[in-house]
Amino acid sequence: MKFDSKFEKEAHALMRGCEYHPPKKIFYFVPKHYEPDFVYTTRTHTLWIEAKGRFRTSDEARKYVHIAETLGPQEELVFLFQRPNTPMPGSRRRKDGTRYTMEEWAEKHGFRWYTLETIPTGWKR
Repeated sequence: MKFDSKFEKEAHALMRGCEYHPPKKIFYFVPKHYEPDFVYTTRTHTLWIEAKGRFRTSDEARKYVHIAETLGPQEELVFLFQRPNTPMPGSRRRKDGTRYTMEEWAEKHGFRWYTLETIPTGWKR
């Protein structure tokens, strides 16, 4: 049996009736609040709109995936990008010289996104 540490190996040797790394896992979440930059509401849908110049970290980007997973069927998280071709944090240069962009990230994760030039007419004053 392989242990994560010497301490765990020593503890296992002393403990009777305890299973080491049991197959049953405990699901947990850290409750957080998200304050969107804008909200657009119709009679049937709510769009939570996040205006982004850039993602500072990959953890920040991942946060939005988790937020989207908590939304109801009549809600959607939508992005308003300042420059959608901005590289994602930590992205590496590809063989063709390009890098993974915010636009590509949004599309990969199923997010609709806009720029100030492409926002829907209903959002405009």
